[in-house]
Amino acid sequence: MISVKEAVQKAAEYFADLYPDKFPNVLVEEIESKGNDWLITMGFDDVPDIFSQLPKRPVRRFKLFTIDALTGEVKSMRIREVERVE
Repeated sequence: MISVKEAVQKAAEYFADLYPDKFPNVLVEEIESKGNDWLITMGFDDVPDIFSQLPKRPVRRFKLFTIDALTGEVKSMRIREVERVE
């Protein structure tokens, strides 16, 4: 069985492989153990491109990774919707 640190590392590596140097400020937001899986939520800043409307404030977005706790395999990556309080 892999540790939570190893599961986080797997999720971070997977994200970095898919989006090399695209999103700044990638951080672990949530960790949950569920059955034989680790659920890892990673947050990142989605910076609008230079042609978008001002102001160019980053938007925080989230991905939820399901990591097999026995093998370390990334089983899924999904958009994680979070209710925003302004």
